[in-house]
Amino acid sequence: MFVEGRTDIGPIRKENQDNFRICKLDEDAVLAVVCDGMGGVTSGREAGEIAVNTVYSRISTGYRKDLDENGIRNLMISALNAANSLVYNESNKDISKKGMGTTCVAAVVRNNTAFITSVGDSRGYLIDSKGITQITNDHTYVEYLYEQGKISREEIRNHEYRNYITKAIGPEETVDVDYFETNVEPEGVIMLCTDGLSNYCSNELIFNFVYQKDISEAADEMINYVKTHGGTDNITVVIVKNIA
Repeated sequence: MFVEGRTDIGPIRKENQDNFRICKLDEDAVLAVVCDGMGGVTSGREAGEIAVNTVYSRISTGYRKDLDENGIRNLMISALNAANSLVYNESNKDISKKGMGTTCVAAVVRNNTAFITSVGDSRGYLIDSKGITQITNDHTYVEYLYEQGKISREEIRNHEYRNYITKAIGPEETVDVDYFETNVEPEGVIMLCTDGLSNYCSNELIFNFVYQKDISEAADEMINYVKTHGGTDNITVVIVKNIA
């Protein structure tokens, strides 16, 4: 099991509000967490830092090799709920921080299974011999409009409300966390990223960058691509490769 992560401020922003943390939980398991802060420069950065560190700490210290699937599910969901409480409580200490929040996507990849939790529009993908699949759901207003049949998939990218998040870690006292499990074949990849990458890389491009490639080079190449093809946001990507 190999894991690589990269974050970049991007060509325009003056501060990086993205955060990620990665580690090997044991010889057969990897943890990855990605957050994208929101709510003003200082508050967004702080929300992302609180969330990424809380989720990372809760999962890495609570994980045991003998945990079954339900145990991993409960551990991951409780970690994001704990992060939500901490960010929410911090936002109530200062009126200038009111409403601050962050997206969060976390993955535990163990043997041939990926366990993924998410809130917001930072994404988790499965990339393997069958192609590329977005595992997570985007909690955005434009995704809601698309699901209602009010706009097309092509209209999402340039919609005036494309950056409006409908669910995040922190703005509300409680949050409903999405959870997914998926099989990961040998040589398959789980990729987590912020919208600073997914907004500028199509599924086809991501697949071509990542599948059967060196994951360190793939991460660097995707970030460089975004920076030279109109990217305006912070950019973060984590790639986990399941080696047989």
